[in-house]
Amino acid sequence: MLFIEYPKCTTCQKAKKWLDEHNVSYIDRHIKEQNPTAAELKAWHKRSSLPLKRFFNTSGLIYKDLKLKEKLPSMSEDDQYELLATDGMLVKRPLIVTDDFILIGFKEKEWEAILL
Repeated sequence: MLFIEYPKCTTCQKAKKWLDEHNVSYIDRHIKEQNPTAAELKAWHKRSSLPLKRFFNTSGLIYKDLKLKEKLPSMSEDDQYELLATDGMLVKRPLIVTDDFILIGFKEKEWEAILL
């Protein structure tokens, strides 16, 4: 299981603590140092069956600075994958990636139901 996080993010810190407390093993990946590629994002999006917009960190400064709320609806999926791959801070986190499922953001009840 891959745990993708930004270590300074308080939600990521809570999620990591939760994983550790529940003895869930994972491989840690710093999203800023190892940003997901467009190909990874595309594969994860397809596996997740979630809207692509869920992969965007809509509360982040870069999202707001780029005015993506207005731009995303007219962008192709491939352009959105490429954009997400340019900066890890655009990607919603934490992310849990397995062969079977993708979890975006930390929702304790959802994680509990799926991971325990």
